[in-house]
Amino acid sequence: MRVTTACVMGLFALAAIVAGATWWRQRAEQQLENKAAETLAVQAEALSGILDKYRLLPPLLSREQSVVALFEERNADVQKAARAKAIEIAGMSGAKEVAFLYPDGRVLATAGDIFSGNADDHRMLLEAVRQGRLGRQAISLDTAQRAYAFAFGVRHHNQLIGAIAVYVDFDPVEATWSLSTNPIFVTDQTGTVFLTNRPQWRLKPLSELMADTSSPGHYLVGGKVLHSDLTRQLPLLNWQLHVLSDERPLITATWIGGIIAGLVSLLLCAVAFILVQRREAQLMRMRRDRATALRLERLVRERTKALSETNVSLSREIDERRQTEEQLRKTQAELVQAAKLAAIGQMSAALSHEFNQPLAAIRTYSDNANRFLERGKTENVSDNLSRIGGLVDRMARLSRSLLSFSRKPGTAVKAVALLPVLDEALMLARPRANKARVVLETQINGEPYHVLGGQIRLSQVFVNLVNNAIDALAGQEGGKVVISVSQMEGDVVVRVEDNGPGIPPDQRASVFEPFFTTKDVGAGIGIGLSIASGIVRDFGGTIALEDSKWGGACFSVRLRTADTSEMAAE
Repeated sequence: MRVTTACVMGLFALAAIVAGATWWRQRAEQQLENKAAETLAVQAEALSGILDKYRLLPPLLSREQSVVALFEERNADVQKAARAKAIEIAGMSGAKEVAFLYPDGRVLATAGDIFSGNADDHRMLLEAVRQGRLGRQAISLDTAQRAYAFAFGVRHHNQLIGAIAVYVDFDPVEATWSLSTNPIFVTDQTGTVFLTNRPQWRLKPLSELMADTSSPGHYLVGGKVLHSDLTRQLPLLNWQLHVLSDERPLITATWIGGIIAGLVSLLLCAVAFILVQRREAQLMRMRRDRATALRLERLVRERTKALSETNVSLSREIDERRQTEEQLRKTQAELVQAAKLAAIGQMSAALSHEFNQPLAAIRTYSDNANRFLERGKTENVSDNLSRIGGLVDRMARLSRSLLSFSRKPGTAVKAVALLPVLDEALMLARPRANKARVVLETQINGEPYHVLGGQIRLSQVFVNLVNNAIDALAGQEGGKVVISVSQMEGDVVVRVEDNGPGIPPDQRASVFEPFFTTKDVGAGIGIGLSIASGIVRDFGGTIALEDSKWGGACFSVRLRTADTSEMAAE
């Protein structure tokens, strides 16, 4: 009984949904057609009104004596006077263009120089003028300029001496049409879209834009299904005005009708189902007493089975969660180990890069000390050994700084005297500069600058910058590196610039990236500027690449002064 009732209810609901969807769609389709027809009538009248406004303008102007006089005169100023008259007429009437033409098609003057001057563009106009009629012609000057021209002959003693053409501007019409969500367009006798509120359709054949779909009265335009192609013939213009409606409201109406019908059917089916269920309940009540014990036993057995399955499922889920947590802990340990390896790699690369310069200086001083010993100049040997000891201490301090940096996120920042840091950096770089025949110059006024930073890491920045400049000048005659210090808006600015070849513009954005270098293979790994940029940023300063007044590269390091900034950093 229930199966029969369900089948009947299903068929009834299906029929109700189809009927409701069809009725709502037909109702929405009629509303769309009425709206499109109303839009069509209004826009047709508006278009005809605009054309009627300008249709009588050429005959009226042809009788004006000042216009007739323009064609009778043959002096040199006639074109200037004709152009002024055309501009005056166009400005007062709002026409797109006003042109004065000779009977043979030559142009006397135009208002806006939009008219091309080609006789073929106004051939139909002049033929009508010679026959004593009002000439009219749709003209497309290019893909963005379209107009409709009216022309009438200018006669003197019943002899045609010229013609005046007025071009109607359709931009206001299309601007008004653009307020409508429905596509509105005009096609000429060749089927080309002449006016439209869809700019991409202009001057394109309608056959390329619209494709018939399987449903009658539906069209596919630009990948979008449109409905109700209402048209109106404009006989005097030999045009057709089209209005299309979007298909989506019909689809929405169909869905709404189907949903409403389905809900009503569902309500009726529920009432019928309740009635059938009550009837079945009356029949089952007579059997219930006999089946109570069997039903209870079966129910207990089913519940017991369900509880057993639930317990098994819970045990399996607990095991899976334990395995997931164990895997998560292993993954976290691997991530921590990977982070440690990455940090150790970065510190090792920086340490290797920064120890090369002091080691080279130590080698130079040791060689000099050996030569002084051979010559018996022991006083110079002591000085070189002292410098070697200082460099060893500096390498130890640098090593401790790098190790400390690897153990915690930041390093303490304090007030540092800038000039001793620069002297130390120049001391490390000078032997290398002498070997490369590069002159190191300083422009420091001696003022005791104090900046926020760390002495070793700040020296590391300037050693990198000076060494890079020396590398850029290698093999160049007259190479020079200039270090200057100045104050700017409360900060201290140190510039390291050279007269080398500079850095190409397409590579300037990448100079501070890790492992980017312009040196030859094996000459550097490209982390010096990256490390320098990170150190200056930790101090709260900035480093930038600028143009050098010496013709090469200029790195500007801007540091905060110690007396105007806080004395701590992360």
